[in-house]
Amino acid sequence: MAMAEYDYDVLVIGGGPGGYVAAIRAAQLGLKTACAEGRETLGGTCLNVGCIPSKALLHGSELFEEAAHGTLAKFGVKTTGVELDLSVLQNEKATAVKELTGGIEFLFKKNKVTWLKGYATFEDPHTVTVAGAKVSAKHIVIATGSSVTPLPGVPVDNDAGVIVDSTGALALDKVPGHLAVIGGGVIGLELGSVWRRLGAKVTVIEYLDQLFPGMDGEVRKEAAKIFKKQGFELKLGTKVTGAEVKDGKATLTLEPAAGGAAETLEADVVLVAIGRRPNIDGLGLDKIGLATNKRGQIETDHDFRTAVDGVWAIGDVIPGPMLAHKAEDEGIAVAENIAGLTGIVNHDVIPGVVYTQPEFAGVGLTEEAARERGEIKVGKFPMLANSRAKTNREPDGFVKVIADAKTDRVLGVWAIASVAGTMIAQAAQALEFGATSEDIAYTCHAHPTHSEAIKEAAMAVRGKPIHM
Repeated sequence: MAMAEYDYDVLVIGGGPGGYVAAIRAAQLGLKTACAEGRETLGGTCLNVGCIPSKALLHGSELFEEAAHGTLAKFGVKTTGVELDLSVLQNEKATAVKELTGGIEFLFKKNKVTWLKGYATFEDPHTVTVAGAKVSAKHIVIATGSSVTPLPGVPVDNDAGVIVDSTGALALDKVPGHLAVIGGGVIGLELGSVWRRLGAKVTVIEYLDQLFPGMDGEVRKEAAKIFKKQGFELKLGTKVTGAEVKDGKATLTLEPAAGGAAETLEADVVLVAIGRRPNIDGLGLDKIGLATNKRGQIETDHDFRTAVDGVWAIGDVIPGPMLAHKAEDEGIAVAENIAGLTGIVNHDVIPGVVYTQPEFAGVGLTEEAARERGEIKVGKFPMLANSRAKTNREPDGFVKVIADAKTDRVLGVWAIASVAGTMIAQAAQALEFGATSEDIAYTCHAHPTHSEAIKEAAMAVRGKPIHM
């Protein structure tokens, strides 16, 4: 019996949402699979210090705010002397993370995926070194994800807990008096929301003149109004040029993005959330002659093949939105492609959600991008006129449906609502099927639900909604 040419059919580098899904799918398809992950637990940034722990804190802080700030009282639920035990909230967060990371480890065992504990470095296109041992595979998938982009002059030290990144902001052991958030994107506003609800004063500093870069213009404008109303201080069109930590407090130096006089801002905690960049350091890409693009990303073809034969890449390390669900879909697709099936991801239909209160969600094109491509019709419906939102006392937001003026095909849907993240799934499905606004308008929606606002916005594209 001849020796197997390689140790594995597939080796996935990285155990985050892209990598672990690719590994499980490859194993399900009968390929001998390993996954190299250097963290103590699987699940990557998302499960350990990202999407999942942030949702636990968002949910807990929402419950606290409802109890402490009169929402429950408004509905006849009387509470007195409401107080926060932050350590209990942090423990609940840790438990959720542990359950989910342990769940992936269980799925690895169930599907016979070998977890190689350590960080992988290429020796050649079919060989890596992990924890001092050489491992070979016929196919290697790079799924190393991304990490926080540093801001020059603002040094992060999560242990000291004054200038922190998202990881540090999830782990604070007391509510800051004043939290300054550098970056008006998803992560900054979600974590800012947590600490504002728990009692911090929050200042958001954004270089651009609107929050949420990349989202629909009208949604961005509305976001500023909503967050101001909630008590956030917004410093838009502002850049941070330096930071100094003294006696456990930070002093930031700010100036207008367009140039002008500098000012200072003092804060107990500063969160640096200006974006993320691909993790390519230490991979040894030079050993296999794989270059990255200007943004430090690995380019792939439609099937997720890189320029090096036998090497594939998915997730945050390649171009496209840095989202867990995008990486997961690519993980399934790359495994299917390696197995000789057809794995496709429609990158035009990747929903994005901000899990603040209300939630902000979108899929497809923004109105601005759609207009550049041709004539469009836009339908809008305010949540204020939606009976479920009204009854729940959740009046903020709207739904907007953007359709091609000639074909009526839906090009984009944007929603601001308490449950916009869940509502957007319907819109993504509609786009995937090439629905027209009429298709959505004539689909019966259950009453009373927030989702009726999608139907009414679709009705508004070609005519008039009923409840306006």
